[in-house]
Amino acid sequence: MNKTEAKKRIDSLEREIALLRHKYHVENDPRVTDDVYESLSRELHGLLEQYPEHANANSSLNRVAGAPLAKFTKYTHASRMLSLNDAFSKEEVITFDERMKKLLGASSVEYFAELKLDGLAVALMYENGMLVRAATRGDGTIGEDITTNIRMIESVPLSLPHDAPARLEVRGEVIMRKVVWQKLNEQNEKEGKPLFANTRNAAAGSVRQLDPQLTKERRLDFIAWNIADADGKKLTTHADEHALLARLGFVTTQDFELVTSDLKELFTFIDRIGEARATLPFGTDGVVIQVNDTDLQNDIGVVGKAPRYAVAFKYPAERATTIVRDIVVSVGRTGVLTPVAQFDATLVAGSRVSKATLHNMDQIERLDIRVGDTVIIHKAGDVIPEVVEVLTSMRTGKEKTFVMPKQCPVCGADVRREELNTKETSAAYFCTNQKCPAKNHRALVHFVSVFEIFEIGPKVIDRFQEEGLISDAADLFALKTTDIAGLERFGEKSAENIVNEIAIKKVVALSRFLYALGIPQVGEETARDLARFYGTLENVMSAREEEIQAIANIGPVVSKSVFAFFKEKENRAFVAKLLKNGVVIEKEKAPEKNTFAGKIFVLTGTLPTMSRDEAKKEILARGGKVASAVSKKTDYVVAGEEAGTKLQDAQKLNVAILDEAQFYALL
Repeated sequence: MNKTEAKKRIDSLEREIALLRHKYHVENDPRVTDDVYESLSRELHGLLEQYPEHANANSSLNRVAGAPLAKFTKYTHASRMLSLNDAFSKEEVITFDERMKKLLGASSVEYFAELKLDGLAVALMYENGMLVRAATRGDGTIGEDITTNIRMIESVPLSLPHDAPARLEVRGEVIMRKVVWQKLNEQNEKEGKPLFANTRNAAAGSVRQLDPQLTKERRLDFIAWNIADADGKKLTTHADEHALLARLGFVTTQDFELVTSDLKELFTFIDRIGEARATLPFGTDGVVIQVNDTDLQNDIGVVGKAPRYAVAFKYPAERATTIVRDIVVSVGRTGVLTPVAQFDATLVAGSRVSKATLHNMDQIERLDIRVGDTVIIHKAGDVIPEVVEVLTSMRTGKEKTFVMPKQCPVCGADVRREELNTKETSAAYFCTNQKCPAKNHRALVHFVSVFEIFEIGPKVIDRFQEEGLISDAADLFALKTTDIAGLERFGEKSAENIVNEIAIKKVVALSRFLYALGIPQVGEETARDLARFYGTLENVMSAREEEIQAIANIGPVVSKSVFAFFKEKENRAFVAKLLKNGVVIEKEKAPEKNTFAGKIFVLTGTLPTMSRDEAKKEILARGGKVASAVSKKTDYVVAGEEAGTKLQDAQKLNVAILDEAQFYALL
């Protein structure tokens, strides 16, 4: 075969393999067996080795993983990748429809309804028909460049038909099919590796890691759901976008409906998908409903991080029954003992769970949970397993009442119930040993999490402690590459990555530093209050108890805890060691606007166009505070739809109540 004949054969093989890939991934039509596909691929590989000058970087076959990446680089999206507001009931969907008709001044609106896929949202950028960039959503504005990993996914076209737009940005979901997830977990179990909780975690974890070969082995899929840019040309409907995506060779969901705003067809579609969810080949947690006309979408616009013209209907968390086999105690970073129910592994909301926190003794007594009970569990927010009810009618009489241990299960020290004041005790029990190993380990995990040292996880911490490299978080900042590189399963490159990551994260805001210390009773909000009030670490450490208590939102329990923490010689020595090892504390930035200084807000119910997180950020940015309960000190209650008892409390206490429009006016 001469060069000319080789070129023709290579082109022919490229076209055939691309066609078979399209048939398999897009049309679900496997024209030939895997053996035939692999045979064609082997022939192509052989010819390209013999005639490398004919290699095409964007060949549908050219998915060679290459060496692991050192890190992901940041990528700024040309247009923001938006998130969706959620609707948890059909009543909320009706409210959304009424809002759309009111905004558009129309009696009827056409909607496009499609599956809400359970994976990792990414954007793919093509130029002149070739894939040039892929990025995660990130915060919507800045994501991570994952091009090398995305090229490993078979259902992602590396090149497009000749008539594709010269510039094209496609957005969609990287998913892992359930059958692949199950096989992956079976393999992980055999190898003693951690199991993935669900397909979403498996997909995200497979893309957001630095070894492209691992991404390739995970057999991920990509399903497109939106076109953000088609060379500046505007498609008139979202349905047109789907049609173009399919024509260009992208996999799109086949479960969609065009519906009108009488909503009967929409609710029929929602019910049908709800019944079919368990049998679908991939995870889905809802239905995305959006105005079909793109001109109308632009008219309606975006508020905050979410489009006003779309909403995600979320299915209720699934419930299941199981038997509580034991209740064990976990010791947290502050020494608090948390009872945890262990039960038979049970499938709920798409993943198997075998334990759930029972929070504290008050919760155990309220539910009357006993070892041996049959209980109902569900996933709070479709993620966190939770025991919600005991089926007392199924008791046999052999169930055992749980008693909180008198000695710490980790170090054997005395356990006490926390005293709030001279008259009250809290629901929390705690280990009295300040040097309890469990406290130390959890404190380390908490510390690196707050400092966002992503290269160091719990298992790495365990290893470093076992090898004597660290005794506390301050030792991390003194680690050298040579300390780590000699350890088994580590190497020069991974050691460099860890040390470089630690070096980058040495500079931290005062509020994050205080939160990372793990001071009892001090969460993110309280740490921010302390940082803004005192400005420097020295001022916080030297503050008097009564002075701390005078800060808004800080009561006697917190002020006592902060004062006691910095009074301890060991804690002061730990802070000094952190500073000596290179940690730099930046002064806390003051709010950009101070119009809400001293004002306390409480948020309740669902706001029409703004999420509660967004409302909270707006308040904090103006120097205000957000409380979880209404009191006489509350200045405003911002109430949305389905506001609960907080609204009633505000009415009783004569606190000012704002709807969203009034809240916007106040902003």
